[in-house]
Amino acid sequence: MRHNLHRCAHGFTLIEVLVALAVLAIALAAVVRTMGQSIDLAADLRERTLALWVAQERAVSLQLNNTWPDLSATTGTAEMGGREWEWKQQATATEVADMRRVDIEVRTPRSPDLRARLSIFLRKP
Repeated sequence: MRHNLHRCAHGFTLIEVLVALAVLAIALAAVVRTMGQSIDLAADLRERTLALWVAQERAVSLQLNNTWPDLSATTGTAEMGGREWEWKQQATATEVADMRRVDIEVRTPRSPDLRARLSIFLRKP
């Protein structure tokens, strides 16, 4: 008489399957969250880059026009990357009589968030 003492188990138990699914769900949630953060970061970086280009364009315009800016604030709008941007420039006196510092700030319209800031020094023409 042979007694079959060894019982072969094939497959996984229900508990093992549920634990594996839970681990997989946690891992996939982390991957989706990371991808979402990467997309948000890329969009923010693109917006900041475009805003910096607007500020640089304004700075180059001041340099090429060879004008002596007033000590008052000046505002305006510019288009870059298919979007409208608001810029503000503020000229301030420096310790050197023939130089002025110009700070240029760029924002999206109707937003208090500063997207770019650039400072340049201009020599009196």
